[in-house]
Amino acid sequence: MIRRIWNGVFPMASVVLVLGLSTSAWAIPSFARQTGLPCSRCHTSFPELTAFGREFKLNGYMLSADDAKHVTGPSDTKQPGLWINQNLPLSVMFQLADTVLNKAVPGAQNRNLEFPQQFSLFLGGEIGSRAGTFMQFTYTGANNHFAMDNTDIRFVNQRYIRGAPLVYGLDLNNNPTVEDLWNDTPAWGFPFAAPDSAPRPAAAALIDGGLAQDVGGVGGYAMWNHHLYGDVTLYRSMHLGGSQPPTGTGFGVNIVGAAPYWRAAYQTIWGHGRNYLEVGTFGIHVNSFPWTVAGTEDHFTDNALDAQYERHLGNDVLTLHTTYIHERSHLDAALAAGGASASPHVLNTFRFDGLYHIHRYTLGAGSFSTTGTTDPLVYAAAPLTGSTSGNPKSAGYFLSAGAWLQQNIELSLNYRGFTTFNGSKTNYDGAGRNASHNNATYINLWLMF
Repeated sequence: MIRRIWNGVFPMASVVLVLGLSTSAWAIPSFARQTGLPCSRCHTSFPELTAFGREFKLNGYMLSADDAKHVTGPSDTKQPGLWINQNLPLSVMFQLADTVLNKAVPGAQNRNLEFPQQFSLFLGGEIGSRAGTFMQFTYTGANNHFAMDNTDIRFVNQRYIRGAPLVYGLDLNNNPTVEDLWNDTPAWGFPFAAPDSAPRPAAAALIDGGLAQDVGGVGGYAMWNHHLYGDVTLYRSMHLGGSQPPTGTGFGVNIVGAAPYWRAAYQTIWGHGRNYLEVGTFGIHVNSFPWTVAGTEDHFTDNALDAQYERHLGNDVLTLHTTYIHERSHLDAALAAGGASASPHVLNTFRFDGLYHIHRYTLGAGSFSTTGTTDPLVYAAAPLTGSTSGNPKSAGYFLSAGAWLQQNIELSLNYRGFTTFNGSKTNYDGAGRNASHNNATYINLWLMF
């Protein structure tokens, strides 16, 4: 294992040696320029949010250090008011990555260097006196083009009810859970960076990234008295890159009508601010036409529980996250088309992780597992990606170590290991590949400016 890690580290060693060490850590610089605050006020390590960062996001990404930074004008009955931030709300993220598999993918090279793995442009900050945005546009080396990435646009207001603050607003986004304030839901969950060239398990709940950037949603959210949070959003398929109007061709999920997403959470702080706890639930219900926009439907209902705990130990911070997702589906369309052996299915996903932030360093570890209904048609046999048993079970662990080498530059070394992959530990695909062959050493250099 040590040799495999070194093989992953070596291609970037010369880059790391010239960077030096500093004591500051930063995230999206456009927010820092707007607020006049270091990004460490909002993040322990990007994208994990602090309590201040969650409040900043809740309030629409709006907080300005100096009113002189705005061009303003009064509103009247004939024209709207003017509120323009003079700071350029533009930031850049550049990620270089190298991935080493325990055993190379058949017919492909190992030690996969990506320069870049991804390159993102962010438009982030206030766009009005009561509106703000986080918009990400990402170039990926695998696709060799830019595409719309995570986007969250907020219109927010606040009032007091019996002396308690109520923050409420309208939210537009393109990925269920991307609007969430916590790092125990899928869009912003651990690991924060992962290899895209390593094999992935065949089974995943729909809410667990299955709709990311493929839907558009509008909804309302509110936080009462800094404790109780709720969110309801309706999503429609949009299929960027597909035909307009959509025909459904080439897309396995085409939402019928609208898909409701719900979220409820409660947070509290105790012990003179040293302890923080959030517990919550979220879910989505989707009726879908697979590969078309008419005919028989598939049905998915995902319900989830989540929790996040933070403990401040002087200048250090320990964070724990856990998520459980239970998906019940009725694959009527797949059954009719011969793509499933039965209609009712279940999937259960459990994740737990912990991170310890020591000054400019972060150590992390996590475990994950997915189990569900065995179906040899849904999870068909195929070399590398298939399952000879039709069992969706996959389980493993993730180890991570990161350091901010200079402000705006983070280097992380990660290891993802599988104990079970697509239903088996050994020969899961019928072509002699074992679960441990997909273990990956992954090094990532992350630049923000």
